[in-house]
Amino acid sequence: MPPMLRRAAALLFAVLYLPLVTAADIQPTHEFFLDNGLKVIVREDHRAPVVVSQLWYKVGSSYETPGQTGLSHALEHMMFKGSRKLGAGEASRILRELGAEENAFTSDDYTAYYQVLARDRLAVAFELEADRLASLKLPADEFAREIEVIKEERRLRTDDKPSSLAYERFKAMAYPASGYHTPTIGWMDDLDRMTIEELRAWYQAWYAPNNATLVVVGDVTAEEVRSLAEHYFGPIEKRAVPSAKRPLELDEPGERRLTLHLNTQVPSLMMAFNTASLATETDPRQIHALRLIAALLDGGYSARLPQQLERGEELVTSAAAWYNAYARGDSLFVLSAAPNMQKGRTLEEVEAGLWGQLEQLKQTAPAAEELERVRAQVIAGLVYERDSITQQATTIGMLETVGLSWRLMDEELAALEAVTPEDIQQAARTYFTRSRLSVAHVLPEESGDE
Repeated sequence: MPPMLRRAAALLFAVLYLPLVTAADIQPTHEFFLDNGLKVIVREDHRAPVVVSQLWYKVGSSYETPGQTGLSHALEHMMFKGSRKLGAGEASRILRELGAEENAFTSDDYTAYYQVLARDRLAVAFELEADRLASLKLPADEFAREIEVIKEERRLRTDDKPSSLAYERFKAMAYPASGYHTPTIGWMDDLDRMTIEELRAWYQAWYAPNNATLVVVGDVTAEEVRSLAEHYFGPIEKRAVPSAKRPLELDEPGERRLTLHLNTQVPSLMMAFNTASLATETDPRQIHALRLIAALLDGGYSARLPQQLERGEELVTSAAAWYNAYARGDSLFVLSAAPNMQKGRTLEEVEAGLWGQLEQLKQTAPAAEELERVRAQVIAGLVYERDSITQQATTIGMLETVGLSWRLMDEELAALEAVTPEDIQQAARTYFTRSRLSVAHVLPEESGDE
């Protein structure tokens, strides 16, 4: 199906079937704790004999301190390097032979490991995951090799990629008070001096069953998951874990600006506003309004940025807006754009154009028709996303690990439906202020004769 028809079908689906989604019985979802504190959430989805198992740890780069950045990500790499029962890479080999998919990921707020496999092989995933939770080896020789892999990953994904490097520096400025200024992969100097002893201490501090959430989605029942979880994870003893406060930002840090000269052919602009998230805002309606504002500005061909700034004024060649409502702490509302160089447009003009779009939102609430179109688009995306058992598990794990509840997954469609045009206007007035603003101008490197 062509993209335009697919989008139209998605919108039609959302408009026609949203009442069914919100009124129908929610998928059976169960939660319980093992005696050692491990939280288990099971969501039944019996459409195919497949299951996804994810183990989420409440630790990520926002938990790290200056001088010890990158520990969470490095430990994720080392979790595949051997445990009491298996040598380096053996667990992955076993899963491959079973036809399973596996991987892991680290972010500011969490580290997670997952397997997707046939429902009758779930016990294998549990056994392997419990083994490395209880008895990771962390051999020094494997670490010496793996830290070089991580440093090369940093070079390829960040240091040698101007857009990524620019955003890393920008993010460090935009979060002056919280651990979100730390890149997940860590600063290169910290990777150079990281030791295996630091990594072992990080593992001992945070990798405990009472600091983890096991999420299972697929063709299973709560009873069989409970039985398997108690067998494989139950014997692991709980441990005291460090306290971890939410990464909160200054209410109004003041306007901050950064100019970067990087190896890029065209200039670009980034703007961000310090905002709350669902975990830190007492009025969730404002947060859902910010989600819809991001789509209103950058939700496809008919959104405001492409329609007004790109095709209308021919001010930019590209523009984007995004917002993460599900951070453990405070968040950012980010805009980016590249000037239309063929028309001789400048970064200063682009910045003024973006401000103009934000002022429109502050001065005039969007028309009901525009808001309904954007809302239907956002909801359609969520409905289609949740068709995947992996995405269902990821949403549950992320919500739980940032300190929210998996129940929000089943409530957010109604929450988005409740947002009014006036809520959009109020959220814009609250958050799009100079006192919350960070701006970065990214320019091509200056030549020697300049």
